[in-house]
Amino acid sequence: MTQEHTPIHPGGKQMHLHTKPGEVARYVLMPGDPARVGTIGECWDRFDEVAHHREFRTIRGLSGGTDISACSHGVGGPSTDIALTELSNCGADTFIRVGSCAALQPEMKPGDLIIATGALRLTGTVDAYVDKSYPAVANYECVLALIEAAEEMGETYHTGLAASVDSFYAGEINPMPGDFRQSHMDTVLDDLRRAKVANFEMEAATIFTLCQLFGYRGGMICFVGANRVTKERSEDPEATKRCCAVASRAVQILAGWDEKKKAAGKALLYPSLLS
Repeated sequence: MTQEHTPIHPGGKQMHLHTKPGEVARYVLMPGDPARVGTIGECWDRFDEVAHHREFRTIRGLSGGTDISACSHGVGGPSTDIALTELSNCGADTFIRVGSCAALQPEMKPGDLIIATGALRLTGTVDAYVDKSYPAVANYECVLALIEAAEEMGETYHTGLAASVDSFYAGEINPMPGDFRQSHMDTVLDDLRRAKVANFEMEAATIFTLCQLFGYRGGMICFVGANRVTKERSEDPEATKRCCAVASRAVQILAGWDEKKKAAGKALLYPSLLS
């Protein structure tokens, strides 16, 4: 008998994450670095490791009484595509990227937080799913929850569009071997700054596009590690922790809003529902 091809292993075990249905919460925070998963977990009441395979480390715990998971997605669109798809196979439907970035506006200081409202698709992964004209837009409930959490915690934050690239070096115009450079690279930073794009990063467009296509919610919050306009940079580890704490609080807020929607029999959040 010929079996239908599937990357899912017996018992629902996912091919790359090694997680199974029932092992992942509805709400997932997604950093790139597996080490940052532990930093996120330290913001919660408690957590346990579920799986760790390749670049994908998955934990699950409680944050303010909310069932929550975190899973690292590695660097770039392809591994993020895998992580989000396999997490959704295990029951997740809300995905918030938690990472670092390079700011493109002069007023954004190292250590500030940036909440993405959408992303430029300067990346190829989701081109396999949908035409390039399809926009990468953050879910408005995720954006509002992240803003609410940042305000509540007294953080300095900005909102705007992220530029999601596939190449850290050529894509973000970082120094390359042999001083390699193409002429079009000379205007990239100025063009993005003039267009009021907030930051460089590598995964938001993939998360936003896939979430929109699949009917999920996607958001992103990053801390500024460097500013490409002012040349300021910082290696402050507290910025990572603050970003993780805001994202964790945002999930608690989202969970509360979801309960209000459920009680009212509504599918979407709107202002008077919270009054």
